[in-house]
Amino acid sequence: MNTELKKTIETAWENRDLLKEQSTQDAIHEVINQLDLGQFRVAEPADQGWKVNDWIKKAVILYFPIAKMETIEVGPFEFHDKIPLKKDYKKQGVRVVPHAIARHGAFLEKGVIMMPSYVNIGAYVGSGTMVDTWATVGSCAQIGQNVHLSGGVGIGGVLEPVQAAPVIIEDNCFIGSRSIVVEGVHIEEEAVLGANVVLTQSTRIIDVSGKEPVEYKGRVPKSSVVIPGTFEKEFPAGKYQVACALIIGKRKESTNKKTSLNEALREYAVST
Repeated sequence: MNTELKKTIETAWENRDLLKEQSTQDAIHEVINQLDLGQFRVAEPADQGWKVNDWIKKAVILYFPIAKMETIEVGPFEFHDKIPLKKDYKKQGVRVVPHAIARHGAFLEKGVIMMPSYVNIGAYVGSGTMVDTWATVGSCAQIGQNVHLSGGVGIGGVLEPVQAAPVIIEDNCFIGSRSIVVEGVHIEEEAVLGANVVLTQSTRIIDVSGKEPVEYKGRVPKSSVVIPGTFEKEFPAGKYQVACALIIGKRKESTNKKTSLNEALREYAVST
């Protein structure tokens, strides 16, 4: 079944005229439905890192031109969009606080808690994770189990280029309030980001916990404790401070993975 779906999606990707055919539309809808159920994932753990299923991302992109605008009424609220809202939260074992919204095609594993927040199509959110107030999970982002996305966190979406990895937040991570993680940045398991950390593919992530700095880009190593920082850069107009992220240490084994994540920051006198 997956082979047939993949072939249909890949063919339609090369020839958009096929989007007019019912069989192609049915295949695209089936992929979106399987994403909604968690049977398909845009990216998944593999033997060596993570594997990106770019044909599934293609299906998500192809879904937009075939979907029709519709009015969605929820009590006194009205929306006008191409993608329906996710439903059956009770059956899925997910707690959803008003005004939390997830789109059809996003998967929320049993035990997820959504405070007033937003989860976009193609995203995957693991069990025990809290998407806190006004946090957003962008299209195709992969969020692990027992993660806390604190208030106002922005997890970016990545649809194109299709071969690009989405933002990945692995299990047992803590993302501090108002932090931003975009452009396919990968946060490895048990990492802790303090408040207001901004990570893009061009952000310098500097480990300053040892005698010599060690620099990373696009990836935060396992169990790292990260805070916002700056470094001096020279421009034609003079020297100025430019934003970066600083790894100031590692989470200690004594830090509870779920209930005491704030302690990992307090040990370094960092705000959450």
